[in-house]
Amino acid sequence: MTNEVVKKEPTMAERFVAKVMTGFGTDASEVDLTRFQQRLAQNYCIAIDHALKVAEEKRKKKSEKYRDKTPITWTNVDMDKLRDDVISAARVGLDPAQKNHVGMMPFKNNTTGKYDIVFIEEYRGIELKAKKYGLDIPDHVIVELVYTTDHFKSIKKDRNNPYETFEFEVTDDFDRGEIKGGFYYHVFSENPEKNKLVTFNLKDILKRKPQRASTEFWGGEKDIWENGEKTGKKEIVDGWYEKMCWKTIYRAAYSDITIDSQKIDSDYMRLKQIESSFKDAEVAGEIEENANKEFIDTTATVIVDPETPPTDAPEPGPDF
Repeated sequence: MTNEVVKKEPTMAERFVAKVMTGFGTDASEVDLTRFQQRLAQNYCIAIDHALKVAEEKRKKKSEKYRDKTPITWTNVDMDKLRDDVISAARVGLDPAQKNHVGMMPFKNNTTGKYDIVFIEEYRGIELKAKKYGLDIPDHVIVELVYTTDHFKSIKKDRNNPYETFEFEVTDDFDRGEIKGGFYYHVFSENPEKNKLVTFNLKDILKRKPQRASTEFWGGEKDIWENGEKTGKKEIVDGWYEKMCWKTIYRAAYSDITIDSQKIDSDYMRLKQIESSFKDAEVAGEIEENANKEFIDTTATVIVDPETPPTDAPEPGPDF
């Protein structure tokens, strides 16, 4: 009787990490990643695989007139660019398996004929970057919406008040009325004179709403489609209006933290380049309009909700 040793084949995510560390295609340079960063890279593989499948399914459902002829699969992804992007995002600590860190979406690059994976920073990802690279990081950040029945009064720094503060009271927890604004407050416990209060009226909040924001998140009228065509009918979607208003202020609160130039590294700069490369109106509009609308507690541009990634999903068989 012989004891046979069954060799365990590496998973798709493990193969992906191995290629990230050694290079795809013409890029044969090696890179060092910690075990934690390698785990994040595996999470990117799982999340991207799911995003590709969702996008390909949507591509197939489009009428032939509007359907891109290039399948949205691993074979047609610019893997060298993706490798560099994943390395930078993993080193910064953005984890697609954590809710509201980072979303992703394949987008056709007509110059290369390949699909680029758009990395979309969510509000928790913005917070993480601010804490990692910030110059003067608050000890606490308070973010609140203010409703018509609430009592709110800002107290500005002057000769009678050594630092900015506010009065805020919820007078009716179960019927607060309509949103009329909100605020964020940076708290510096040891140096309260640096405390910072920023208020937003409703117009200020809605001014930051994406021009083509998804009705599934912000609410409003939505076109009804059948067989890849608009029917001309509309339906009303409740959305998650209050949550989106709160997240808008939350993003502003952490975006307002000044970045320390001495902390900036190549990974931070690459993420900034990724962000800048998708600023043109066509791509931004596509992201806002075609964001995955199947998940709820996310911002309007999240494509994948990787809170419970499908680790046991069938292997797609990419060549890496």
